[in-house]
Amino acid sequence: MMLTVERLNQSYGQSHTLWDVDMAMEAGSCVSLIGRNGVGKTTLLQCIMGLLPTDSGRIVLHHGSSPIDLTAESSDQRAPRGIGYVPQGRMIFPLLTVEENLLTGLGALPKAQRSIPDLVFELFPVLKAMMQRRGGDLSGGQQQQLAIARALVLDPKLLILDEPTEGIQPNIVHEIGDVILRLNQQLGLTVLVVEQKLPFVRRVASHFHIMSKGAIVASGPMEALSETDIAEHLSV
Repeated sequence: MMLTVERLNQSYGQSHTLWDVDMAMEAGSCVSLIGRNGVGKTTLLQCIMGLLPTDSGRIVLHHGSSPIDLTAESSDQRAPRGIGYVPQGRMIFPLLTVEENLLTGLGALPKAQRSIPDLVFELFPVLKAMMQRRGGDLSGGQQQQLAIARALVLDPKLLILDEPTEGIQPNIVHEIGDVILRLNQQLGLTVLVVEQKLPFVRRVASHFHIMSKGAIVASGPMEALSETDIAEHLSV
């Protein structure tokens, strides 16, 4: 599954947040969207998912015989298109059990297909032992694993993750990296990840886009990310 964003603009009232954003993701790639806080990364993801309206431009999904213009579709139509989304802050349901959280992710599928795939427990075995535990009782790392698992129950072809390592202990960060690498390199899933930790980005991503002040200012294969780019656009 390939995704292209074409000259996308978005505003909050009088505040223009995205400026002619162009971004392309090849099928089977793992792309990292990086940049300082507040430059529009989460806003772009929310536009891709239909959670925010756009002013102009297009978001196009290439899967199958003909491209699909997502900008013409509502947010609830995008998950059935094969897009899994893990929002910043995890957004799990704290009073629901792990099992119930996973089942909420199946709502976009026909009833006959609403079962949790074995792959979820293969990737995150800790969740199988915690099925009846409430989401709010899990550690931060376990909650992030649950959030990713909830996105994977739909068997997406494109997985979008917003700050998946935020506030998580190092050993779980490494495990999440392992999961992303397996999904991308072994199972062929296309991945878009917003992330602040450059070592993590360099480990999992094949390509990068740098965002600054609501625009994409640099792109390329991960090995082309230069110290000049880092100093100019990423250093605090």
